Amino acid sequence: MSSNTSPSSSIVLPAAGGLALMLAALAMLGPFSVDTYLPAFPSMQAALQASPIEVQQTLTAYMFSFAVMILWHGALSDAFGRRNIILGALAVFALASLGCAASHSVEYLWAFRILQGMSSGAGIVIGRAIIRDMYAGAPAQRLLSLVTMIFSIAPAIAPIIGGWIVQLLDWRAIFLFLFAYTALLLWYCYRHLPESLPPEKRQAFNLQFLSGSYQKVFRSPPFYFKAGALAFNFSGLFLYVAAAPAFITRHLGLGTHQFGWQFIPAVAGIFLGALTANRLAGRITIPQQVLFGFVFLIGAGLFNVGYHLFWPPALPWSVAPLMLYTFGMSIAAPGVTLMVMDLFPEIRGIVASCQSFAQTMLAALVAGVIAPFLDASVLWLALGQLGFALAGLSCWLASRTYRIKSARPSLNV
Repeated sequence: MSSNTSPSSSIVLPAAGGLALMLAALAMLGPFSVDTYLPAFPSMQAALQASPIEVQQTLTAYMFSFAVMILWHGALSDAFGRRNIILGALAVFALASLGCAASHSVEYLWAFRILQGMSSGAGIVIGRAIIRDMYAGAPAQRLLSLVTMIFSIAPAIAPIIGGWIVQLLDWRAIFLFLFAYTALLLWYCYRHLPESLPPEKRQAFNLQFLSGSYQKVFRSPPFYFKAGALAFNFSGLFLYVAAAPAFITRHLGLGTHQFGWQFIPAVAGIFLGALTANRLAGRITIPQQVLFGFVFLIGAGLFNVGYHLFWPPALPWSVAPLMLYTFGMSIAAPGVTLMVMDLFPEIRGIVASCQSFAQTMLAALVAGVIAPFLDASVLWLALGQLGFALAGLSCWLASRTYRIKSARPSLNV
């Protein structure tokens, strides 16, 4: 493995490919935590003598704890270093996975899912900060898209693995699988993950500084516009993730081992979109790339609604729009993500946390309220996805309008 040196210090860092693989493996904890156990909902309901809504709330508990704690991962890494926080979070997640496997009531499962949610977000949040610590401009876009390409494997294989495990063993083995994956990742990161934020670059971890930093971010209209675009775009995908048990089994009439019909096209779109974003980086401007992505996002939503207005759910037409949607989402995401991170360069960890918090809180609302309301009809799901895409586009256009209006006074001086 070749190495390069961080522009901010003399720390020797791994080559982009090795770093992308490591950060993608960390980011995979999220989709593994959500998608792997979706096929096990019926068996969990029976084993724990729980109602469908109580089992659904294990996902909601995870998402809300993920969202709350994600606000702190970045701040902690700004103060104590990126590597230390990632290692600690992996250890907590591994123990929580064992607790989930040992749960004999849905209440205990809720508690350990909360612990999983509190720890699983560190990798994806701090990973973005690590990339921006080391790279800028087109190289940062390329590395982000490379991480996305590798990471996109997880949502495709997670429900398939979960379905196989449920058929061959039982739902508890899914959480034992998560424990084994996390333990291996903890060992690998302990051996190979570098520290990209030297002590002299770290921020104080005190109430006054943190309060000022969070206020700075959450009082920024450009943050809401750009983070909102990312959050709404992602929610259009997550709507189908949260509704997958109903979409796959009830509407498409497939079995618990056939979740790949939904997730493989969606993830193929993520992979191909990230590959396209990687090739476009540096060749066209970020605003052009983002608008190109929205063409596919809106187009996919319109096709999805149009088909289900006139025809019943059927393969492959009901899942094809998901591939187009995620293709556009992955083209738009790297550029917008970097623009969010660059709003406050001195507190990138906190900015990454705030962006992830906004995205995850909306996803939790989708999982707990919107998806259960819309999953009675595939047409309703399609309308929901189109609505999220239009909301994302509105946020992006508002950010461009705000930037132009804010620049006018300085141009007239």
